[in-house]
Amino acid sequence: MSNLTCATVPDIKSTALVVVDVQKAFDDAAYWGQRNNPACEANVEALIGAWRAAGGPIVFVRHEFETHDWDLKDTITGEPDLLVSKTVHSAFYGSPDLDGWLRSRGLDAFAVCGITTDHCVETTARMGGDLGYDVLVVLDATHTFDRTGPDGAVVTADELARATATSLHDEFATIVSTSDLV
Repeated sequence: MSNLTCATVPDIKSTALVVVDVQKAFDDAAYWGQRNNPACEANVEALIGAWRAAGGPIVFVRHEFETHDWDLKDTITGEPDLLVSKTVHSAFYGSPDLDGWLRSRGLDAFAVCGITTDHCVETTARMGGDLGYDVLVVLDATHTFDRTGPDGAVVTADELARATATSLHDEFATIVSTSDLV
């Protein structure tokens, strides 16, 4: 359970930035549908810039899709300190081992951003909280897509992002914005 608050600015050198699945595959609107937060990629880019300027640890996570483009988006530049490849939702089930890498460096906190808010970002945040990390979810540096529920009703991407933030808040993570960290 996180003990950070929005007023707490983390020490970037001891907080990893985990950038989840910011990949070209998610640009396929015909496949994924309507998305929210057009500022997501610019906010992710600002976070990466701030972490690099401060010398903080950066992790890129890449989902290895079977039928979509694995490449990271062009805004995700430079070399990360760690590149995790995964085939499931949580970055903690990727290779190399994210938990082992963080612990071997004495890192007990991370800020997570990327795609999608309610899948891979949320799952990584939940697992991180359960593993004892202080987790910051940079909500305005995430995006998701409208989804159809089991009742046939569409839940908008903005509603899903709000539900994710509400679900994670104070139990698994602290919800922050890019401006809180940059």
